[in-house]
Amino acid sequence: MKKIALLLMVLLLSMAVFAEGSQEGAQTKVGMVTDAGTIDDKSFNQGTWEGIQMAAEDFDLDIKYLKPVGTTEADYILEISNLYDAGYKFIVTPGFKFETAIYQAQSEYPDARFVLIDGSPHPGDFNVEVADNTVSIFFAEHEAGFMAGVATALQLEEGEAGFIGGMEIPPVQKFNWGFQQGVTYANENLGTNITLNAENVLYQGSFDNVAAGQQIAAQMYEKGVDAIFCAAGGVGVGAINEAKSRARSGEDVWVVGVDVDQYADGIYEGDNSIILTSAVKKIDQAAYDMIEAHLNGEFPGGQILTLDSTNNGVGIPAENPNLDADVQAQVDEVFAQVMDGSIVVSAEQGNLIK
Repeated sequence: MKKIALLLMVLLLSMAVFAEGSQEGAQTKVGMVTDAGTIDDKSFNQGTWEGIQMAAEDFDLDIKYLKPVGTTEADYILEISNLYDAGYKFIVTPGFKFETAIYQAQSEYPDARFVLIDGSPHPGDFNVEVADNTVSIFFAEHEAGFMAGVATALQLEEGEAGFIGGMEIPPVQKFNWGFQQGVTYANENLGTNITLNAENVLYQGSFDNVAAGQQIAAQMYEKGVDAIFCAAGGVGVGAINEAKSRARSGEDVWVVGVDVDQYADGIYEGDNSIILTSAVKKIDQAAYDMIEAHLNGEFPGGQILTLDSTNNGVGIPAENPNLDADVQAQVDEVFAQVMDGSIVVSAEQGNLIK
């Protein structure tokens, strides 16, 4: 009997040690639910997923994304539930369309953690409630737009610019207003002469109408616009397509990209691209940083964070063959002044166009 009891004790101890070792070795599971676009949309979905992939490589994570069949709250909740049921209890969602879904999920799954990029959870009435298991992340789009406006004006020196927005919502509006301020700053302080006419600043009303984007861009280019800043998702893809077509025919037209570095999307011949620069939000870094904070026990739950120039959350790409070296240097100088507060970019419309 003593031998049997001893064997049982050894067996139980071995099982406990094995269980503890298995728990320590288990991978953290990080999930993502995409918005309406594809995972390689060159925008929010792709930027978010690339940040998760970087974290997976650095921290040995088990990662997975799910694409909902539609864009309703129920569609989003279903995929969040599917991730949770599969053990993915750190879930990242990109875009304001997830706001009501995350509001519901953060209370339904209190042992999960949620990262909502470019939105804040609310029940549909815009009374924001960020639970302790959720973090809401925004960006200073006006600062990114400002830097893109300065770079555009400096590179073109003279000519005309335009803006195509998707839906008329705060992030898109702030891109627009920042871009206008950047062009104005360059005109008043850096010797450029770029015009922005009200008729060439508009919102298409969606993020997925590629054909409309191409048509609007064609109209602007026909009116003499040299560069169009597009903060419009798929609508912007249409504008890029139009610019590429014209560039192949020898026209000197440009597009300013948004959210991520869109240089590759604008390639029309060899390595030549019609993307002059891009107003970048460091979406990938935001996703990466929140995962790292979670792993380090420093998840900023219950908070609304804004990533801006001071924490390297926005800007333009450090390199672009279409920007001259002296232009890039001047832009860097201006960016430093935005960072230290010497230049203040407004997030409000004020007297700006639309």
